[in-house]
Amino acid sequence: MLNFRNTNILFAGLLGLIIWQHITEGVSWWSYPVLIFIYSLILFYGCYYIGSNFFMRVMCSLKTNKKIIAITFDDGPDATATPQILNTLKQQNIPAAFFCIGNRIPGNEVILKQIHEQGHIIGNHSFSHHFWFDLFSSAKMLDDMLQTNQSVRQTINLSPLLFRPPYGVINPNLKKAILQSRMIPIGWSVRSMDTVINNPQKLLNKITRRLNPGAIFLFHDTGAATISVLPLFIEQAKAQGYEIVRLDKILNLQAYA
Repeated sequence: MLNFRNTNILFAGLLGLIIWQHITEGVSWWSYPVLIFIYSLILFYGCYYIGSNFFMRVMCSLKTNKKIIAITFDDGPDATATPQILNTLKQQNIPAAFFCIGNRIPGNEVILKQIHEQGHIIGNHSFSHHFWFDLFSSAKMLDDMLQTNQSVRQTINLSPLLFRPPYGVINPNLKKAILQSRMIPIGWSVRSMDTVINNPQKLLNKITRRLNPGAIFLFHDTGAATISVLPLFIEQAKAQGYEIVRLDKILNLQAYA
């Protein structure tokens, strides 16, 4: 199994072998940068592919033959988009999970309460969602995460236990912060790309092709494309016999502390 520990053991052994051959047989010094380059590629894969479980186990889907899926939204609450998405979900009687950014809660407390009151769950998507979040120290990451939990708790009197990393990036510092927070890292198996695909039909085609049992879909409650495509996606999923189940139910997890 490819993970951080096994990779370090393997490359430490390869480095030792290269050093020994360099001393005894005069192996080219190019072997060192090549080894470092390959090691860096594997680390990049482990950090940026959330489903790799490279640093820690991340829940990204459910292994099942049952035609059930979960829908999740990142980056809200948004004063314009989130209420429209909630409206669609209410009309279709569909539960979802909203991974909220803490600094977007002030001024949108009514929307956060609406998410909760309509039977959806609220997850933690960091407080800052800073571009350099993955370069923070573990202590700074933890503080950032706990700020969001505090904002959610002040609004709905519950603290989220489910955490989705900004940009889906996991590294050793974040692993340490997650373990200290006692939250559960959550990923996805289908990334809709709704923040970059503006054509609703193209977006719909992309996500409906990825319908499969146990899938977790990642959307964003921030843009017009998602608002347009969501009711069509729900209809398509139902037409293909899929049931849309709330994230904590499909993964059998506790959503709040």
